[in-house]
Amino acid sequence: MSARFPAETIAELELLARFSLNSLQSGLKIHHDAPVDVIGAAQRLFDKGMITQDDGGYLTDRGHEAAESLMRVLSTLE
Repeated sequence: MSARFPAETIAELELLARFSLNSLQSGLKIHHDAPVDVIGAAQRLFDKGMITQDDGGYLTDRGHEAAESLMRVLSTLE
């Protein structure tokens, strides 16, 4: 693994971190005028099966697991 993360990976992690883990009924909507990196991140997370729609939606089970892992890492770094 390289010492630096690609910008695309950072954008995906940032988008995953925006999802609430407190409720499965809480989703996100990425609007067409959102920054290009956010739109791209949503499409890639959808393609990976982590969110239910290419413009946000809800976390899938896989996405929820990834977001939980991300939150554990972030809380460890605080």
